[in-house]
Amino acid sequence: MANGFIVVDEKDWEGADAEQRFWMIFKTLRSIDGRLQKLERWNKCFSFVGGLIGGFVAALGIKWVN
Repeated sequence: MANGFIVVDEKDWEGADAEQRFWMIFKTLRSIDGRLQKLERWNKCFSFVGGLIGGFVAALGIKWVN
């Protein structure tokens, strides 16, 4: 997991049987899922902060226009 999304390399894949390949795919998908969950958590946080900043700027704009 430290080297990105790839959990195994080509050498490991070629030497594995069907069941081992299944588990390699499963581990890779779990790794990707964990990373996406972290990104989604940050996305919600940044969306909230962006909404606050946008609302504040819009309020200032309305105040200056009137």
